[in-house]
Amino acid sequence: MRWKRALTVVGVHAEGEYGKVITGGVVDVPGKTMFDKMVHLRDHDDGLRKFLLFEPRGAAVHSANLVLPSNNPKAQAGYVIMESTEYPPMSGSNTICTVTAILETGILPMKEPVTELTLETPAGLVYLTCRCEKGKVLQVKFKNVPSFVQVLDAHVEVKGVGTVKLDVAYGGMHYALIDAASVGFRITPDEARDICVMGEKIRAACQDQLKGIVHPENSGIRHVTITEFTGPVKQKGKGLTAKNTVVVAPGRLDRSPCGTGTSARLAVMHARKQIKVGQAFDHESIIGTHFYAEIVGTAKVGKKPAVIPTVAGRGYITSIGQYGLDPDDPLPEGYTLSDTWQSAVKKLQKVK
Repeated sequence: MRWKRALTVVGVHAEGEYGKVITGGVVDVPGKTMFDKMVHLRDHDDGLRKFLLFEPRGAAVHSANLVLPSNNPKAQAGYVIMESTEYPPMSGSNTICTVTAILETGILPMKEPVTELTLETPAGLVYLTCRCEKGKVLQVKFKNVPSFVQVLDAHVEVKGVGTVKLDVAYGGMHYALIDAASVGFRITPDEARDICVMGEKIRAACQDQLKGIVHPENSGIRHVTITEFTGPVKQKGKGLTAKNTVVVAPGRLDRSPCGTGTSARLAVMHARKQIKVGQAFDHESIIGTHFYAEIVGTAKVGKKPAVIPTVAGRGYITSIGQYGLDPDDPLPEGYTLSDTWQSAVKKLQKVK
């Protein structure tokens, strides 16, 4: 068997959202920080992302995570997240997938009943508490990067829809959060395709019309890159619960309740005085899976008030194997087609 490139990949799903975790075949990537490494991959070696996520080796409905050594003395390791059309600074479901793979395959030692880790993401350090038993990770809880509101009650004009009111918040990516009922959705599985079409239209409108959506401490993180449709908040014991679904470019739904989307929503809820620090929040996905979250503190990002969220969920290993590239393969970086990719992407779409 002749392979030009060989990668060891662990398949994991976090409450339904599938993420490939690259554990072998890439020694390191140039860059001092994980953000630097992410930028290098995006600008100089994007073929790795395409190789894993584009057809015929991938599909539109999952992501990939590259485990790398970290130069940060506080971190045991780092990882770069690769999605279908972008490199997000942070992702909750991908964090859960990555940590599950790291611990259950022995890359980092597992301590029972609790393993504590600090990992570096392109968005910064993420602190993890993992409940473990008999070699299994029973739950991953991560303290996310500070999450904050960029704008409340913004209005954008969406082609074929009209005026849409939304909030913009950062939870590791910039989200446009839309009340699902206001645009006619109940967040049920039969609506998935229509939600995706709407979400991509809103994302495009936000990028065109909302200026100044820039992270106060990292100007390389900018623009709304993802949309979140939210259901009503309800009381659940002393805590709260709600449903949501997130549209990931190029037009597919996150199967999980979305960790960074949950963080962004907590920031909006706190700004609107809908949730208190320490109050439990059960976020449900469109397929009925759950992330359990709370705000554990407050902070400032630049001059913006922020919340410190924790999000907890479980990952499940589904496969361990290798991906290889035959040197004669005419499709080394794969391809996309609009039958399953809402907008067929031949190269990475970067927003300038």
